[in-house]
Amino acid sequence: MTTYALLGALEQGFAYGLMVIGVYLTFRVLDFPDLTVDGSLPLGASVSAVAITAGHSSVTAIFMATAAGFVAGAVTGILNTKFKILHLLASILTMIALYSINLRIMGRPNMTLLGQDTVVDWFAGVSGLVAYVSTPILFGLICVVAVAALIWFLHTELGLAFLATGDNKQMITSQGVNTDSIVIFGVGLSNALVAASGALVAQNQGAADVNMGVGTIIAGLASVIIGETVFGDKTISRALIAALLGSVLYRVAIALALGLKLGSFSITPSDLNLITALLVVVALVMPQMKRKMMAGRAK
Repeated sequence: MTTYALLGALEQGFAYGLMVIGVYLTFRVLDFPDLTVDGSLPLGASVSAVAITAGHSSVTAIFMATAAGFVAGAVTGILNTKFKILHLLASILTMIALYSINLRIMGRPNMTLLGQDTVVDWFAGVSGLVAYVSTPILFGLICVVAVAALIWFLHTELGLAFLATGDNKQMITSQGVNTDSIVIFGVGLSNALVAASGALVAQNQGAADVNMGVGTIIAGLASVIIGETVFGDKTISRALIAALLGSVLYRVAIALALGLKLGSFSITPSDLNLITALLVVVALVMPQMKRKMMAGRAK
């Protein structure tokens, strides 16, 4: 792998890192299978693109995208908690609705940001580095700040209630905590991170598209599982860091696979879903094989 390809993989890994952390919060912490992310990622991209085109700063556009993502996630939480719709179905309904909403926001299937000032351009100018070097650094810093803020939050009283809701809902309800509010806030927070990731991706790629969220949940779960397998998840702090690093490892693995050539055979972008499935299978099977090997040595 060339240095340029490695930096590109790091860039993608950190750009989607916020999305992976959001997926971790719903699937692992809240035990809430949320498919809203396939719609909230392009929602963040579309809101960001429209905001920048309308004359807002690129940083303001990211915050606007984050707020829109929170609202989308909160809708899923409300459908589940207040209207008693199964969490999986509630998230699918929101995801479907977001496709039309994203089209309404942009007024077209896609929107370009060519010629517009983005956060990527701003940081490249401030740092004095070329874009392919400065962008991974910028996205990495954003992810580090987000992880640090989440670690702090999850050690607060509200954060502990958040953790307890996913771990034992009946117990925390008996302590007088309104778990419905926690779920709505938690799913909203998750999708806020996903939408922020979509805003970063759109500003990095220079375009937003209503179909850019397809397969987001699969990539997010693959990254979470890879991170947990390689780095472990014994503590919440370690698990969050593992999820972020899992996103990077996933993108590096994809880059390596795309550069792999065996004679006349080569892997193309159309094979990415197959590669993702294989990576998840390997990540799930490795712990089982490790336990069997440890048990065999103990005999």
